[in-house]
Amino acid sequence: MKATGGPGTGDTGQARVLPLALPGAVARTFDTPEFRGVTFYEVQAKSLVNRVPGTSRVPFEWTINPYRGCSHACVYCLTGDTSILMADGTTRPLAELAVGDEVVGTVRDGRLRRYVTTRVLAHWSTVKPAHRVTLADGTTLVASGDHRFLSDRGWKHVTGARHGRSRRPHLTTANRLTGFGALPERPAESPEYRRGYLCGFVNGDGHVGPVADEASRRAQRYAAECGGLHAMAADDREYAGASVRDASAVLDWPEVPTRAWRQGFVAGLFDAVGALVDGMPRFHAVDKVVVDWLVECLAVLGFATDRSGRPASGVDDVGLDGVRVLGSTRERVRFGLLFAPAAATGTAVGDLVRGDETLRVTAIEPLGVEVPMFDITTGTGDFIANGVVSHNCFARNTHTYLDLDAGHDFDTQIVVKVNAGEVLRRELSSKRWSGAHIAMGTNVDCYQRAEGRYQLMRDILAVLRDHANPFSILTKGTLIARDLDLLQQAREVTSVSISMSVGFLDETLWSSVEPGTPSPRRRLDVVRRLTDAGLSVGVLMAPILPGLTDTPEAIDATVAALASAGAAGIVPLALHLRPGAREWYQAWLAREHPRLGPRYQELYGDGSYTPQAYQRELAARVRLAARRHGVPTGGTGTTRMPSTSGGTGVDAGDAHPADQSKHSGGQATRTTGRASHTDERAAHEQLSLL
Repeated sequence: MKATGGPGTGDTGQARVLPLALPGAVARTFDTPEFRGVTFYEVQAKSLVNRVPGTSRVPFEWTINPYRGCSHACVYCLTGDTSILMADGTTRPLAELAVGDEVVGTVRDGRLRRYVTTRVLAHWSTVKPAHRVTLADGTTLVASGDHRFLSDRGWKHVTGARHGRSRRPHLTTANRLTGFGALPERPAESPEYRRGYLCGFVNGDGHVGPVADEASRRAQRYAAECGGLHAMAADDREYAGASVRDASAVLDWPEVPTRAWRQGFVAGLFDAVGALVDGMPRFHAVDKVVVDWLVECLAVLGFATDRSGRPASGVDDVGLDGVRVLGSTRERVRFGLLFAPAAATGTAVGDLVRGDETLRVTAIEPLGVEVPMFDITTGTGDFIANGVVSHNCFARNTHTYLDLDAGHDFDTQIVVKVNAGEVLRRELSSKRWSGAHIAMGTNVDCYQRAEGRYQLMRDILAVLRDHANPFSILTKGTLIARDLDLLQQAREVTSVSISMSVGFLDETLWSSVEPGTPSPRRRLDVVRRLTDAGLSVGVLMAPILPGLTDTPEAIDATVAALASAGAAGIVPLALHLRPGAREWYQAWLAREHPRLGPRYQELYGDGSYTPQAYQRELAARVRLAARRHGVPTGGTGTTRMPSTSGGTGVDAGDAHPADQSKHSGGQATRTTGRASHTDERAAHEQLSLL
C-alpha cells in the first residue's frame, strides 16, 4: 500500500479497510522519507470537540485533537534495566513493571514539588537510538534522545538544538537533574550478609527466639543456615548472649570485613536497636566497641554519622553511644536499599524534590546503536528513574483505547479524523454549543508533520473563524506559519492569544545566565511576527535580576523593545530563588558578579523572595516605563497556554507555578502572580518552540 502523495496533494494512494477497534478506517502509507514506516488510519469522526473531565483543574473545558498518535515520533524511553523507585522504597527494573504497580512520582506543592505515590497506567516497549547521560556522582542514564528529565531549569530533552527544526529545550553540561542520583541494589542474602546480620543483631542485644517479629524470624533463619549456631534458637536473651561466646567465629568483628558483611551488620544492628527519628535512622548501642564497628561500616559505605547522641525534641535520650545517620531523603532511601533491614526505614514519599551539584550533567553521548527501550505512563506524568525525576508521555495511553499499543504504534499508527472540519462545523452550529474557549494541542501536536499532508487545521480554523469561537493553539510545528492568513481572520472576530517570556535584552548576560535558551532578540522577533499577524501577545517580563537588569535604564530599554515588538501587555516578575535554583544562581553570582553578594544577602536572606518594598519599587519602574512607551501592565498579559504532548516538549504546568493546573490529558497555566527563577528560565525555552 504505497503512494507518492496524499490528501491535499492531488493523489489518493493505495488503501485497505482496517478491522480491529477502528471499524471503517482506511489505512494508507506514503512512499516519502518523512513518512517511511508510518501508517495513517483515515477515520470518519463522529465528534471532534471533547470535554475535559470535570475533576480536572485546567483553565479550559473543551479541546480538539484532529489526530491520535504523533508522527513527530517523540518517545520518552529508557533501557529496560533502568532502576525505578517503587512506592515501598524498593526498586525494580523498568522492563519488569506492570500496569497497576505503585511507583514514586512527583506533584506540585505550591512552588515546589513533593514525592508522592502514583500508579502505572500503561507500559510499552520500542526500539530507538540510545544516548548515555552521565552525572557528576557517576549516575548513568541510557535513554532515547527524546526522553525528558527534570533539571534545575525545567524539563529537558536528552538531545536537541538551539536552532533549526531540532530546536527544543535539551540537556547541557550546565544542567543539574533533580532527585537523589543512582540508587543501590538491595543486597543478596549471601552467607556473608547473613553472618554480618547475625553479628549486628545479637551484639545489639537482639534475640532469635520464635517470636512474631520479622527481624527475629530472619535472625533465627540465618542462624540455622549458618551451621553450628542452632543453639541460638533459644527464646531468652541470656541464652542468646551465651551463644555469642560459643559462636565467636561468626559474631566477632571479622579480620577483613567484606561489603556484604558490613551491609548485613548494619541491617542486623538496626533491627535490634534502631528506629527512624525525625525521618532518619538512629541507633542506640550500649557497647562502645559495637558503636565503633557501626560507624566504620557506615563510613565505608558512604554515610556520615553523628555520635553525640543528642536526641530530637520529644525523643528519649539515646545515650552517649548513640549514632545518628546524617542527611535527608537521599540518605534515607539509600539506607533502606543498601542494607535492607527487616524494619521499615521510610521512603521518599512526602519529601520535597531537590537536586545538588552531584547531579550535574557531565556528558551526553550517542552510543551509535539502537536498543530495546521501555516507558510507562503514570498518574502524575513522571517517575523516578535511576534516582532522577523522569517525564513520561501521558498521551500514549490513549492509543490503547484503539487496540493499538502505546509505544511503537503511537509513533507509526496515526489516526487521522479526515472529516474534522465538517464535524466541527456541525457541532458549533448546534444550539447546545455555548461558544466556550477551545484549546488545541492538549493531547498531541495539531501541527505535527502529518498536518502538512492532510491539512485538517485549515478547515478547523476556518470553522472557528466563521463561528467567532475563541481558541488557543500550542505547537512546535512550523506549519502554523502556513495558516497565518486564517489566524489573522480569526483574530478579527474572536480571541486568539499567545504569551512569551522576555526578561531583559543584554545578550552577554543572557548567554551567561540562560545558556541554551533563545536569545532575547529572537524572542522579540517572535513577538513581532505574531503581533504583525494580528495575534495578541502578552509578555511575562521575567526574571528581573537585582543589581543586573533592574535599573531604570535596563527596564526602560526592555519595555521599549517589547513595545516596539507589539506586546499587548507586560507582567513584571522579580527573580525568585527557590531551593535548588538558589544554589545554582548563588554559585553563578559568586563566580560572575561577586560584588553583588552582599546586596543579594540583604534582599533574600535565607528566603526565596525579595521584600515587598523592593517588589513595589520594581513594579513602579516597569509601570512608568510602560506608560512612556504605551504598553499596559499587570493582568493584561494573562493568557491561556494549553500544553501538548507527542513532541512539543512543553510542560506549561512547570512554566509558571504561581497559578498552574495539570491533568492527565493536558496542562495549562496562567501567567499571573510571581514565578520562580528556575521555572521562568524553563518557560523561556519552552515558549521558543512557538
